[in-house]
Amino acid sequence: MSPQPSRLLQILGIELSPVTHTERVLATAGGFLGIFFILLVSSRFLQIDDALMIVASMGASAVLLFAVPHGPLAQPWPVAGGHLISAAVGITCAQQVPDPLIAAALAVGLAIGAMHYLRCIHPPGGATALSAVIGGPAIHQMGYQYILTPVALNALVILAVAFLFNYPFAWRRYPAAIKPYVKEQRDEYTSIAHEDLVYALAEVNSFIDISERDLLAIYDLATHRQSARSLDPDTLTSGGFYSNGKYGTDWAVRQIIDENRNESPDKDLVIYKTVAGKGIRQTGFATRHEFASWAKHAVYRDDENWRRLEE
Repeated sequence: MSPQPSRLLQILGIELSPVTHTERVLATAGGFLGIFFILLVSSRFLQIDDALMIVASMGASAVLLFAVPHGPLAQPWPVAGGHLISAAVGITCAQQVPDPLIAAALAVGLAIGAMHYLRCIHPPGGATALSAVIGGPAIHQMGYQYILTPVALNALVILAVAFLFNYPFAWRRYPAAIKPYVKEQRDEYTSIAHEDLVYALAEVNSFIDISERDLLAIYDLATHRQSARSLDPDTLTSGGFYSNGKYGTDWAVRQIIDENRNESPDKDLVIYKTVAGKGIRQTGFATRHEFASWAKHAVYRDDENWRRLEE
């Protein structure tokens, strides 16, 4: 029996998310402008044939920057770091490994590993590393200058074009952190906290090409969830860690470092220090009720992540 059409589409990986014609046209125009300006820059440092070899990897970057500008792989650090690190790896392999076949394969493999560890995975970086090995005499003669011109310069150009081109369109603003987001809230859905999402992503144990911010934004828009839940002031303890349950740049964890117990709610104070997220290393104080209204749940440190403390 042949698979159902929907199942076949899933197996083939055909993406069926609704996208307007406006969005597709903008992605097309942005890709054109990005590569056009990169070619202008690259042609000042290389012959046009050699420049085309370099721009090939930037063409792949253009797809990410203008077709999926809010994806994690398209953000500024992955773009700049991915290309620069891969360029350095590629040049090193080209100079140190005599066999071009081994050098080319090693350059791509090591570039992938380096991008993984440095948290700047950017698929076109593999092409940048490969070009450093197989790009021909013009690129080999450049040596490590290849990292600065044209790679670093091209990365800056395409990032600048992505910022300027996408900015007039609020839903496309780049980078993703400056994209405005407005949510409608209702009471009947349970909130998803930053710590809960970190745990879920850790269980998947694979790189997912969508940001935490966008995952939660989709959930908010689909469920209109209410996140007004707060802690009981009486459960706050000195030395405890607490999260505001938000995500993206608004997420924060505070530790209560001291308290001043008082029967009067206005004088019952806690002193805290922000230990992660927004306002890190800042200290402050608040009434117990104010702090409990800010906090959504207690958390604890687990390796590199903050996890929700089960009640």
